[in-house]
Amino acid sequence: MPSFATEVKNELARLNYEQSCCRTAELAALLRMGATITFGLRRTFGLNFTTKNAAVARKTLQLLKSEGGDIRTEITVRRSRQLNKNNNYTVRVVPSPNVAELLEKLGFLQDDSLNMTTDMALLRKACCRVAYLRGAFQGGGSVNRPEASYHLELVTGSYGLGNLLNTLLKRMGFPVGFTDRKEDYVVYLKEGDAVMDFLAMIQADEAVEAFEVARNVKEVREQVNRLVNCETANLQKTVDAAGRQLEYIKRLQEAAVKLPAKLRATAELRLKHPDASLTELADMLGVSKSGMNHRMRKLRELAEELSQE
Repeated sequence: MPSFATEVKNELARLNYEQSCCRTAELAALLRMGATITFGLRRTFGLNFTTKNAAVARKTLQLLKSEGGDIRTEITVRRSRQLNKNNNYTVRVVPSPNVAELLEKLGFLQDDSLNMTTDMALLRKACCRVAYLRGAFQGGGSVNRPEASYHLELVTGSYGLGNLLNTLLKRMGFPVGFTDRKEDYVVYLKEGDAVMDFLAMIQADEAVEAFEVARNVKEVREQVNRLVNCETANLQKTVDAAGRQLEYIKRLQEAAVKLPAKLRATAELRLKHPDASLTELADMLGVSKSGMNHRMRKLRELAEELSQE
């Protein structure tokens, strides 16, 4: 069974957009998260993008063909030798003079120098910011199944990119966190509403629906557990109270104490129904619960007087 993160990425990879600016922003984020720049003959550039998700590899190839102009691409698959381990898919842009134009369009190349720090120039429009985050999730994101703890993260090996994603999400109002993990930098969300809002924003509609259903089931289960725990606690209180009442009554029996008719009837009923609640005993005698409480209190006082004597 694929992970929830894989299902989300597969859904996002199927999306298409009419605006070239959004496709460029998504491609830039994808390549920032999972690509390396290579060098060929005569100072030419190339790209290698690696992912474990076949749908993301296809999406990257599709975006390269639509936004890359006259470039040559190749895709290779390295099969895992380990059971249940994902294959690695590598999309390669063969080094050529035309790749420089693509790198300039993506903002990776500025004034003949590589820009490895920021893509803010691509993020002026709201639609492009969303597309960029969509690409970042496909390239280096993960999210827990909503049945488990709520957690979504974007992982990158670049501090500059991590800081950019952190800043971008903060400006959008998300309660985002930013930390390092070994050699990576992690931007994360840990609140259920924030995770769902992020998935909705990047248009993972099927994931949002699954998230909502699972979260509702989880909340109902938690509510049922609270009710069961409360009922169990109340039952335990009833059992404990009945045990103490039986002690008082047996102490009075052993001392052969003559009880008034109402107290005798109450004591006999408790002995006959040791597991009944006070409310149930009150119903059997046709008195109120407060009246039954009063009678039990009198029996306790009489037993305590015996102990003092």
